[in-house]
Amino acid sequence: MDASTSTADPAGTDPRQIDPAQEPIRRVTWGIHRAELAIQAAKEPGLRAIGVPNSHYALLMTIRTYPGLSGAELARRLGVTTQAVALLATKLQTRGLIERRTHPRHRNVQELHLTPAGDEALNQAEAVIVRLERQVHEILGPERYAQLRDLLDGLVADLAE
Repeated sequence: MDASTSTADPAGTDPRQIDPAQEPIRRVTWGIHRAELAIQAAKEPGLRAIGVPNSHYALLMTIRTYPGLSGAELARRLGVTTQAVALLATKLQTRGLIERRTHPRHRNVQELHLTPAGDEALNQAEAVIVRLERQVHEILGPERYAQLRDLLDGLVADLAE
């Protein structure tokens, strides 16, 4: 079997020959975007049912992962504006899910932390996410799941350089 037949897709097109500028719908970046939209749509109903929509989940998870971040640092990690984080943080603080603490050395900086109620809400949200993760694992199977995980990790690392 020669290289052209071993790497060709069922339609007979060698994927290495596709010019991303000419085939926008076949771009990996477009595929990743579409997959992310599908994942967001799949998890939103379950998260909303427990009162933690996607945007709240993302902020709470980031605070759990990196406790004590400022609003500006959170905004950078989430890829949103500082104003968006400030509005959402105020909502979550009003609900008793997060608290602001004055930075020990910088009096003008407020650190964000989960409250016990925020930790519990995030635990409930994690149950929704774990169900979706298991569904993805079932769809892909263990080998392709691990392969996709490794490919995504590698892509993130390479793009960060």
